Amino acid sequence: MTRKQRRLTLILSALAVIGVALGLVLYAMRDNIVFFYTPGEIVAKDVKPGTRLRLGGLVKEGSVEKGADRSVLFTVADAQSEMRVRYSGVLPDLFREGQGVVAEGVFEGAKAFRADTVLAKHDETYMPREVADSLKKQGHWQPGGPPAAPAAK
Repeated sequence: MTRKQRRLTLILSALAVIGVALGLVLYAMRDNIVFFYTPGEIVAKDVKPGTRLRLGGLVKEGSVEKGADRSVLFTVADAQSEMRVRYSGVLPDLFREGQGVVAEGVFEGAKAFRADTVLAKHDETYMPREVADSLKKQGHWQPGGPPAAPAAK
């Protein structure tokens, strides 16, 4: 075997090993690549209690119950189903009823979820105050456009 053939064999072997390793990693992560599951998807997939995942949807109107020591109960809903979420901690400033939310935690079964992290999502009309002011100065601002965020102090 010539020197060129040995080098080619070594390179092809290394590429094969890297390919197999990448395939194994992607196979192991096949269910964790999703950013979040909606309540309807969790029910449809028959997720087992104790499974760690992200739950996303809208906070149902009238469902937020604040308890003692920063504990909060609220319902996350989508078009098909809803799920009761229990969280203990400080909620984000944008958290409110009717707003999008992503909660990371453990599915407890029977449409119950224990969250250890809650992220509030703003809608697509959000615009930082500086951008809105810049658009107004340039004459590109459209009345009735997206609301601007309050200015930072």
